[in-house]
Amino acid sequence: MLPVCNYAELKIDVGCEIMVIKILGTGCPKCKKLETNAKEALEQAGVSAEVEKVTDIKDIMKYNVIMTPALVVDEKVKSSGKVLTAEQIKKIITDYMMNRII
Repeated sequence: MLPVCNYAELKIDVGCEIMVIKILGTGCPKCKKLETNAKEALEQAGVSAEVEKVTDIKDIMKYNVIMTPALVVDEKVKSSGKVLTAEQIKKIITDYMMNRII
C-alpha cells in the first residue's frame, strides 16, 4: 500500500517524498536573494520542501549551468543566471507539483 499524501498542505509527490529545491551559486548577494525568494515562495504556496545551497563549483558544473544563481527543483534546472521573484518561483513550484499529479 502506498503512503498517504497530505493534499491539504500540497505535500504531493511520488511516494510522498518532500520536494528538494537547490540554489546553485557561490554565495554572492544574488544567490542569497534567490534563496530568500525561494523560501518565501514555499511559505506563500504552503509547500514543504528541503532547500539546499550548492556552492562548490564542481557540484554546480554537474548541472550544466553556465550562469548563477540557478534554481533546481527535484534535480531539474528551472532557471539560471537571474534572480527570480518569490511570485515567479511560486508559479514554478505549483506548476511542477500539478504536473507530477497528472
